[in-house]
Amino acid sequence: MNTKPVYVFAKWQIKPGSFDNVSALLAEVAAKSREEKGNLFYNAYQSSSDPNTIVLSEGYTDEAAVEEHRNSTHFQTLVIKQIVPELENREVIVSAQLNF
Repeated sequence: MNTKPVYVFAKWQIKPGSFDNVSALLAEVAAKSREEKGNLFYNAYQSSSDPNTIVLSEGYTDEAAVEEHRNSTHFQTLVIKQIVPELENREVIVSAQLNF
């Protein structure tokens, strides 16, 4: 398993009328994610051109920390069960930093 830092970028396109609910749930997800042992950062951004689009950037110490995050109660309960049904589209890119 990779022991280098892992960076996750996600783009969420929220269904019309669902932004306030998703935003409130995301605030809770962010707070709980930042408390995870292997979390380096968890940031959310709102698109300037489409207010129903949120971009997330997350950093984790390694792949094991990403798996721990994905399997956490708050991720499963808040993101998978409550937020994902409120999204029109969800893209996730797991990446490693280029060093040059």
